[in-house]
Amino acid sequence: MTDSDITRRRALALGGAAAGAVLGFGLFSVLSSDDDTGARGREGPGTGRDGVPDTAPDAELCVLNRSVVPGPHHLDGAPVRKDVTEGRQGVPLRLRLTVRDHPHACAVLAGADVEIWHCDAWGSYSGHPDARPGDRAPAPSGSAGSRTFLRGALTTDDAGLAEFTTVFPGWSTGRAPHINVMVRTGGSRTDRGYQGGRVNWTGQLFFPDRYTDAVYARTPYTRRTGTRTPLAEDPVYRRGGGKDGLMSVTGSVDRGLVAVLTIGIDPAREPTPSATSTPRTARTPAPDSAASASRPANPPSP
Repeated sequence: MTDSDITRRRALALGGAAAGAVLGFGLFSVLSSDDDTGARGREGPGTGRDGVPDTAPDAELCVLNRSVVPGPHHLDGAPVRKDVTEGRQGVPLRLRLTVRDHPHACAVLAGADVEIWHCDAWGSYSGHPDARPGDRAPAPSGSAGSRTFLRGALTTDDAGLAEFTTVFPGWSTGRAPHINVMVRTGGSRTDRGYQGGRVNWTGQLFFPDRYTDAVYARTPYTRRTGTRTPLAEDPVYRRGGGKDGLMSVTGSVDRGLVAVLTIGIDPAREPTPSATSTPRTARTPAPDSAASASRPANPPSP
């Protein structure tokens, strides 16, 4: 599966009546001309070395997203907030997720609950102090016991948008950098988590390799040892997760990045995660005291 196959699949999904789902909520309508200039700056215009256009049309399209098995690092009670950084270091990232009601002409869906969580630049997840990224990494900044850094939830606005402020994620051994996401409807969020309703989509959000390369050439990411996994070798991405989770990215590592994706759901359904996804039994590799550039035999962590 190539990145061009992903674009082709999403474009074909818009055939016939679904073609009306291209409602204009894409990169060119949400980014200022300054942002667009940044996207065509030092990272370069056009298509990156991994075949993903700088402004891929995928962000503007609405298809029914397939769920993948959620990772093992989810915690209930994610705080409701836009800025999830809690002082974590890294390249600034603005994450713009638009939810649409696929069975109803892909109308924007207000009132959906969107929750995200991901690791910090060193590969650590909040609330999981015993989990290790699988290689040597310095102690993370901030409180090691925090259960909330780089976690948050928002309700989509009248435009179907949930926008988060975060930092570009690090990686776990065997996995490409990604952001976990869950979309729910029909319930309500409390301080104990989302109550009632249904989970309409669980996904993992991926970045074109060219942006990951640029980010990981900067501190604090350079303070890690080990070898990250490219998209083509990520078990979730290459088994189908990339079709629904590859984001369009603009901006620069100097000024910050903007990642955009449209998520098509059926609010009346709670889909079964794809069997091609990484199984739930996969866990973060055991601690590895020796720095190594080779990939261990441990199963990758979702």
